[in-house]
Amino acid sequence: MNFMPTTQLDELADPLLTAEDVAAKLKVSTDWVWDHSSRKRPYLPVIRMSNGVLRYRASGIEEFLRERELASNLRRKRQ
Repeated sequence: MNFMPTTQLDELADPLLTAEDVAAKLKVSTDWVWDHSSRKRPYLPVIRMSNGVLRYRASGIEEFLRERELASNLRRKRQ
């Protein structure tokens, strides 16, 4: 049998996304993604590579969406 090393399996399960990938997933502009990669709240979890290249873990973006959804629901309940 041919087994993949754990790091390759991890990358398949949780790929790195570009700012363009994230923008398409969230249906926002890449400017929005870049802005939310450098602000305090709400903050997109980002991996800063060399030469200013940004990458995002798919799981980090999913967690960001869950947190935003929870915050929205809490705000609605308070009103």
